[in-house]
Amino acid sequence: MKDIEVNLVEKENVPSEAKLPTKFGDFTIRVFHEQETGLDHVALMMGDMNGPDPVPVRVHSECLTGDAFGSLRCDCGPQLDAALKSISDNGWGCLLYLRQEGRGIGLHAKIQAYHLQDKGADTLDANLMLGLPADARDYKIAASMLTHLGIDVVSVFTNNPNKIAQLESYGINVANRIPWVFGVSPENKSYLETKAQRMGHEIKDTQLD
Repeated sequence: MKDIEVNLVEKENVPSEAKLPTKFGDFTIRVFHEQETGLDHVALMMGDMNGPDPVPVRVHSECLTGDAFGSLRCDCGPQLDAALKSISDNGWGCLLYLRQEGRGIGLHAKIQAYHLQDKGADTLDANLMLGLPADARDYKIAASMLTHLGIDVVSVFTNNPNKIAQLESYGINVANRIPWVFGVSPENKSYLETKAQRMGHEIKDTQLD
């Protein structure tokens, strides 16, 4: 497993971990600095990360438009909110927030892809038309974060089998997958259909009605 450089001690021996009260409940936030890219990734935790196993986990990739602006073009914002609410309701779990905007292609290219989608391309073809991968994300970062947190057996909130396969390839034991379909709307139904029909996401037609 590729390790990431974790910066827990900054000025005057102050660790990058703190309490974070939210509208969903009181979490602990911990920041991991990836030296290779210079990006900061976040873990939001509630309860004991040492178990009992498996620990409920959501691995969520950054989506400025959906998470911050409430865009209806995707389901990212509702998935994020549902994960935090589920962890809070259960009093236990971990959310990893990865700086992998636009499935890893970055915000600039993501909006270029949106432009192509506005002209009729689907979410997969738009990336390919830009000469970019359909999904450029690598979850070794998430696996390393989980390992640093002492988490090695997880129950993952996801519809993406590739996410599970990658986590397992980096040494994380995925005990089970919890389907995670939220925020379906007329504006994003075709986006979700493309993920199901062309990208292998486990989303049933009945979940999109």
